[in-house]
Amino acid sequence: MEYYTWILTFHIMAVMSWMAMLFYQPRLYVYHTEHQNKKEFVEVVKIQELKMYKYIGVPAMWATIISGAVMIYLNPYLLSSEAGGWMHAKLLFALLLVIYSYSLGYFRKKLENDNYERSGNFFRAYNEVPTILALLIVGYVITKTFSIAFTVITLLIGAFIVYKVYKQKEKK
Repeated sequence: MEYYTWILTFHIMAVMSWMAMLFYQPRLYVYHTEHQNKKEFVEVVKIQELKMYKYIGVPAMWATIISGAVMIYLNPYLLSSEAGGWMHAKLLFALLLVIYSYSLGYFRKKLENDNYERSGNFFRAYNEVPTILALLIVGYVITKTFSIAFTVITLLIGAFIVYKVYKQKEKK
């Protein structure tokens, strides 16, 4: 446990780096999609997408996963029934962030090949997902509790926001 706080510090920094990619990558996809007729601009955005995903996002995601696993190994109480189940909820939503992260890689490959099957509004709405998941995760970590009401209300408000963003008129 001597190094636990150092691992926690590293974990928080890794999460911050990973979240930066999760928040910004879909915004690049909005620009890419909405300016697809500007080839020089798109080529620059493709480079940004690759570097953000491959050199920042993926390493930060793995640093988050590994440091989190080490902390659980050092403090298995976090997964015990006495801890209240908040860590299980956190891990579930963290897994959804991992899936979301890989989905960004999928969309990056599609756009890299000039496959524009999704609109700018789709990526605007999709950009709200990590915020909703992060709100849930941070809520569990800070309160050290799992609340069904907090979870359901957050998911419902998040779904409403995603729907409203998706349904807004396309930018011309």
